[in-house]
Amino acid sequence: MMLPWLDNARPLYLAPMAGVTDSVFRRLCKEHGTDVLVTEFVSADGILHRNQRTQEMLIFRDEERPIGVQLFGAEPERLAEAAKSVRDWVRPDFIDLNFGCPVNKVVSKHGGSALLKDCPLLERVASAVVKAVEPLPVTAKIRLGWSSETINATTTATILQEAGISAIAVHGRTKEQGYSGVADWEAIAQVAEIVSIPVIGNGDLRNINQIVSRLVSTKVRGLMIGRAAMTSPWLFRRAKHFLRTGELIAEPSIEERWRHILRHCRMAVAEADSERHAMTAMRGRLMAYSKGMPGGCTLRADLQTVSSVTQVEAISERHLEEVASVSASGDNSEIIHLGNGTPAARSMPLQAANY
Repeated sequence: MMLPWLDNARPLYLAPMAGVTDSVFRRLCKEHGTDVLVTEFVSADGILHRNQRTQEMLIFRDEERPIGVQLFGAEPERLAEAAKSVRDWVRPDFIDLNFGCPVNKVVSKHGGSALLKDCPLLERVASAVVKAVEPLPVTAKIRLGWSSETINATTTATILQEAGISAIAVHGRTKEQGYSGVADWEAIAQVAEIVSIPVIGNGDLRNINQIVSRLVSTKVRGLMIGRAAMTSPWLFRRAKHFLRTGELIAEPSIEERWRHILRHCRMAVAEADSERHAMTAMRGRLMAYSKGMPGGCTLRADLQTVSSVTQVEAISERHLEEVASVSASGDNSEIIHLGNGTPAARSMPLQAANY
């Protein structure tokens, strides 16, 4: 299997997210305790055509290891050739195959979740890539199925196991659900019961309670955190500390959150050709960071038009002054919520898992 991070631990993965999990964000999450990283997904065609943007998305630093490169496509031979190219170019710790993306522009080309409707093709793709890059391990990401009427996660997971896939991440929604509704963790647990290879659970892991609950109540060998990391990358550190010690450490203060945000902005600009371009791309990340902050509506209106780090610094200073003013006035009519929506001073009913 050669996935040593799964040998004696139950790691926390950062889910690959298009337009989000670039190298800068991955490194920041790694500093906050993420165990395993995966690149944004890249197309086999983009790799084989030597597309510059695709090649840039493959770049990572040694401090990001262990890291996998996620590929998508629907032609076994092309995916196998692309996987070999990736192996030779950047030497990732594993290749990950995307059989879960619900976005129509991917599905319409028979990639992502489309393969959940075509198990013979899914098997051919997985087998071709495994054989092409062995002994480099290959993992896969799936959803529960195409729709609620065609849930087949246990079937696809079994096929992938037999094809030589080393581990499977299961998102607890169907393609038709997209990112709406509630992740079905009973279905994820069924997959973990049936296959012998490690299963990584994914979906609705927004706080420590949910992380602990899923590790305790299922046989998943690890967890994958996506959207919550966009808002609270420190969730990894807080969850791991609790799992290790049983102690709940506080959410970062508003000041600490702003220091992280500004550092992210400066790192993004330092590695970009243009500050304006980098900060325009950062706007979505800033929207996520502002979630749960006091005065969030006004804050988001300010952040969605920024084009320089200086502007973000000014917004940060103004926001911190406003928060300090409210605190000094003793006006507690607005509870300041941080991160996952839990008031900063409130303790949570948690029990340590056997990590």
